[in-house]
Amino acid sequence: MKDLVKKLLWLSVFAAAGYGLYYTVTLESTQKQAAAKRFGAERDIPVPVFAATAKLADVPVYLDGVGTARARNSVTVRAQVDGKILSLKFKEGQDVKKGDVLAELDSTTYKAQLDQAIAKKALADAQLANARRDLERYARIPGVIAEKTVDTQRAQVLQFDAQTKAEDANIANLRAVLAYTTVIAPIDGRTGIRMVDEGNLARASDAGIVVINEIRPIVVQFTVPQQQLASINAALVKGTVAAEALDSDGRTVIDRGTVQVVDNLVDPATGTVKIKAEFPNATLQLWPGQFANARILVETLSQVVVVPTPAVQRGPSGTVAYVIGADSKVALKPITVRQQTDTEAVVASGLTAGDRVVTTGFARLNDGSRVIIGTPGEARPALPAGAGKGDSKGEGKGPGKGEGKGEWKGARKDGGAPPAAPDAAAVTAPPSAAVQAAPTGPEPTERRGKRGAAGHTAQTPEAKTDAPATR
Repeated sequence: MKDLVKKLLWLSVFAAAGYGLYYTVTLESTQKQAAAKRFGAERDIPVPVFAATAKLADVPVYLDGVGTARARNSVTVRAQVDGKILSLKFKEGQDVKKGDVLAELDSTTYKAQLDQAIAKKALADAQLANARRDLERYARIPGVIAEKTVDTQRAQVLQFDAQTKAEDANIANLRAVLAYTTVIAPIDGRTGIRMVDEGNLARASDAGIVVINEIRPIVVQFTVPQQQLASINAALVKGTVAAEALDSDGRTVIDRGTVQVVDNLVDPATGTVKIKAEFPNATLQLWPGQFANARILVETLSQVVVVPTPAVQRGPSGTVAYVIGADSKVALKPITVRQQTDTEAVVASGLTAGDRVVTTGFARLNDGSRVIIGTPGEARPALPAGAGKGDSKGEGKGPGKGEGKGEWKGARKDGGAPPAAPDAAAVTAPPSAAVQAAPTGPEPTERRGKRGAAGHTAQTPEAKTDAPATR
């Protein structure tokens, strides 16, 4: 009897263990099938994207630099003679022309010196005229006047003639000094804040009266890396190189000009070379000392394939693009980018003109996924009517019950959080990785099991359908 009881006990233990193993294997299989079913249903849903068409275009190649605007010419106006400032003929910030009167100095002393020199010149002229007449008389009566006297008179004529020329030079000098009492503008430009007021004594050694800057045109001096020097010189050999001055945002062109000179020395400390470009500055959008971005056009790529920059994606194997086929399925193609800006990219290989590429909507996109293309201005491309309806058990097979707008409304009965969109890594991840990924958000009430004494979690609704119930 005891042996029979032991056998029955051991048989019960083995039966319970076998049933537990069967239950565990069946539950895991059922859960995997349900997950695979959900994943497959999601793969069948078209992914909403925006797309653009690759096209042929001429693309300019620019080299950017950072620098400052400077006056084309800058002059500090100083008095060339000492004197009291009687009047200032300009206003601060006024545009002046070359030759305009800027200031008047007291010229009384210099006029008196000029008058004195003119009088001495008149005296010298009279003495010269008298000496010449005496020499003529001596020449008319040869043999009467001693030859020595004639030679002396001839030397006196030359002496008075030289004195007259010296007085002429002195008068010219005094006239120039007198002219310096009228201070004039040496260049066209705009005056700054005056450095001296009327009534002060101006000296040639002072800081000056005012600074004039020529700002129409104006120059921008900026630097570029020495690695770009070869392409810049190649462009200069071909002819005039166009330059553009940019606003502080680095995008808005505020003026267009030409490159004037490339410095003949590379700065060894920074590895850069200075470039000076000149701009008309018609509306005074550039100002001396102003921080300025500049770029120069060194080349224009003719008829190259261009796509929007968002279409270029980067993966483990390099740059790629999703190309939309005629069957509305995308193919992941490797591409080579020659040049890229904030708005467009030049593709050297991998794409041809006319290819449609995805620009937005990469989160749920995989190689071979079906897509639905939206139109510009649409918040999100609309899905076909009825696409992605969830079933009665809240499996969340698609975005919304018949809404067709991809907003995940009512995908779960309990109002829980919608299934999380896969991250960027899921774009290139294999399907198995997506199946194994754990969902985020709170667990629905229908799926939340009750803990038993043995610590097992109750089955999900899907598992209850296919697996035997526990006792």
